[in-house]
Amino acid sequence: MPKVVVDVMPKPEILDPQGKAVLGALPRLGFQGVVDVRQGKRFELEVAGEVTDAVLAQVHEMAETLLSNPVIENFEVRVEQGVEQSA
Repeated sequence: MPKVVVDVMPKPEILDPQGKAVLGALPRLGFQGVVDVRQGKRFELEVAGEVTDAVLAQVHEMAETLLSNPVIENFEVRVEQGVEQSA
């Protein structure tokens, strides 16, 4: 089944306290070189049938009305066809 992914991130001008907390923890855990962290959300939607323009339009509508807060967040919609490999 095709998977449509919606990534939701805070807008650049919005403060991201969770990202700042992660940024502060990384050096304490021995990780160096990271200069900024932004934390967001990922939604994976498995859709029945083919991913058409109409399906993508519906996913965009879902993202605007339910999955994100358009006042403070941006979102990106993409289609993933392959199978993910886990580590």
